[in-house]
Amino acid sequence: MPVSPTYRPEPRFFDLGGEYGDPVRAADFPETRLRFRNDRAAATVGLETLTDAEWIAHFGRFVPLPGQPGPVAMRYHGHQFRHYNPDLGDGRGFLAGQLRDDEGRLLDLGTKGSGTTPWSRTADGRLTLKGGVREVLAAEMLEAQGVPTSRAFSLIETGEALQRGDEPSPTRSAVLVRLSHSHIRFGTFQRAAYFGRPDMVEALVEHSRSLYHPDLAEGDVPGFMRAVVEASARLTARWVAAGFVHGVLNTDNLNVTGESFDYGPWRFLPYYEPGFTAAYFDQTGLYAFARQPEAVFWALTQLGGALKLIADAEALTEALNGFGPAYIRELRAAFLSRLGVKSLGEAADQRLLDTTLALLREGGEAMRWEPLFHDWFGGFASSARALSGPRATLYQSKVFADFRFSLFDHEPDRPERLEAAPFARPEPEEMVIDEVETIWAAIDGGDDWTPFHEKIARLRAMGAARNPTESP
Repeated sequence: MPVSPTYRPEPRFFDLGGEYGDPVRAADFPETRLRFRNDRAAATVGLETLTDAEWIAHFGRFVPLPGQPGPVAMRYHGHQFRHYNPDLGDGRGFLAGQLRDDEGRLLDLGTKGSGTTPWSRTADGRLTLKGGVREVLAAEMLEAQGVPTSRAFSLIETGEALQRGDEPSPTRSAVLVRLSHSHIRFGTFQRAAYFGRPDMVEALVEHSRSLYHPDLAEGDVPGFMRAVVEASARLTARWVAAGFVHGVLNTDNLNVTGESFDYGPWRFLPYYEPGFTAAYFDQTGLYAFARQPEAVFWALTQLGGALKLIADAEALTEALNGFGPAYIRELRAAFLSRLGVKSLGEAADQRLLDTTLALLREGGEAMRWEPLFHDWFGGFASSARALSGPRATLYQSKVFADFRFSLFDHEPDRPERLEAAPFARPEPEEMVIDEVETIWAAIDGGDDWTPFHEKIARLRAMGAARNPTESP
């Protein structure tokens, strides 16, 4: 059989009805060359048994999987760089299916580059191969670091020559499939509110509550807002601890489950730089690294504005105001996780957060972001390793002394993790733009995918070292 017995289709988005999406057909691509299949993710949803030919049929030609009704382009609006756009929607992607994973979560198979839809406007509905490669790499890096993220599920090269203003053209084309915990965006609610449809807002809340926040009581709209605020605060804190810059935090790129998805011009910090931006077109730094919490909070206020059609504004404001405390709490937890140490309580954890940021700030370009967390993973258990490593001379300043003092009492969390091979290496796995460009150059110049696949293998080994329950 093409799917395993653990495959559980459950296309619940269609319960909402035809006002939320449009049936579409995928483009008929001239080629379908499989470049990446995520069998680790596929095993969680019962699709790892597909042959390559079956995989290409479902994720390159988009023959519906068993129990799936066929692709639908989702309707939504959104603020783009804080300018409202009522002409959005899935313009180069669609929802290809929904299914339960091995933890019982409902997941989406969503596409990018699958062709034009009613919402494409003047665009071609395509994705560049480079864009697909970049999304795979970002998703793998975020997953390895424990950041809530969609997973790149499939990448298939499609044989078209695309013209783009931000890449040397013509450039190669691809279609990507991501496995994501919901594509219900803040902008999905905004669209319903834009049309003055409290019935649609209410239907969206109940749909999202029942599927993604089932612990909430039916009709608890402020509770739903609190749940989205908490999830968004955790996500933002994890981005910051990872040194990740999403790039385009528009309200159509944030969802109700608090999971990274649809990050286009992303970057990871090489070193601490609050004003670092990922998108060349973000000329005012609206979505710069240090402004991401502000951007997410602003987006949440837009969600709250849509929910005002069906709930008390004061209760929604109270839920919204929980973002700041939740973000600080989650940021402390995220930095403890990155350093691999246990909590000592709010005050001590806050000192460690403050001194870590101070060390990164004062260290400048020499104190690279990812190597600090690599060197001191496990806290003082890594002292000998860090102080004899390639950055030993950086660990001699007064600011480092403050960091070391704050770190001293925090016990290592699962110190056996330090026995894993990635921690024996002097350098960590980073994802700075120069390496991404080098990986792409090998593909573009000689169709050499070896650096790409080797990078993914190393990232998975790093993720397994940090979280031994994972397999590389």
